[in-house]
Amino acid sequence: MKTKLEFVEASKASLAFRDSLIMIKRSSRHILRNIDQLLGTFFQPIMFLVLFVAVFGGAIELGLPEGVSYLSFLMAGIIVQTVAFGSTTTAIAICNDLQKGIVDRFRSLPMNNLAVLNGHVISDVFRNGFSTAVMIIVGIIIGFRPQANFVEWLVIAGILLLFTLAFSWLMAIMGIIAKSVEAVQWLTFIIIFPLTFASSAFVPTEGMPWALKVFAENQPITQVIEAVRALFLGFPVENYLWTSVAWCVGAIVLSIPIAAYVYRKKNVN
Repeated sequence: MKTKLEFVEASKASLAFRDSLIMIKRSSRHILRNIDQLLGTFFQPIMFLVLFVAVFGGAIELGLPEGVSYLSFLMAGIIVQTVAFGSTTTAIAICNDLQKGIVDRFRSLPMNNLAVLNGHVISDVFRNGFSTAVMIIVGIIIGFRPQANFVEWLVIAGILLLFTLAFSWLMAIMGIIAKSVEAVQWLTFIIIFPLTFASSAFVPTEGMPWALKVFAENQPITQVIEAVRALFLGFPVENYLWTSVAWCVGAIVLSIPIAAYVYRKKNVN
């Protein structure tokens, strides 16, 4: 038989799950009702994909592996970049809640402390999933031909899910500590921009200066890109799969308690 303490803990877990579902529903509705954000989710990745292929494709194809078009090379990088920049929505939404006093109202309710953060992070997963699906469909329309089988597609989805959760939780911390939405925008930009562009997202790392090449080849976004790219194109995944999973899981494990701590401290203050 369960002890009283076990019943209490089970009840707390059940209430926390219920509160998180309510906040997920709330955040998802905000996304659906925000036409500007929906249009950005739909059109921005398409614009990046088409423009990069049209502008840089002819110049960069000379340095690519034999038989690989620039579109095929680019798909993994543009997807990961879109997910990374898309995660800033989490930071902005959390900062908005804090600045507008909505969180103060939630504090007066018997509500789980992490529910608001869970709601924004999980709704961000849904939105990034939609953006990724749109990019893959458009990529196939303009000539992308992935070689992945069913299992490899599931692995790709799993890696992107972990990456989205990792970056969204990191951005949640930025949204909590920032003083304003404007601060969120520049703070997240100076983190994401160097990581995405100083990577193998858009060009092979072989042509980079030595110091930049070392950084680009060993930073987490490159690991995720190379794992997804190899699975897309039917290349050997090598160690990229395990290193990308390790980076993502490590970021999630570290960022969730940090986000919970700074969120609780901000509420107390």
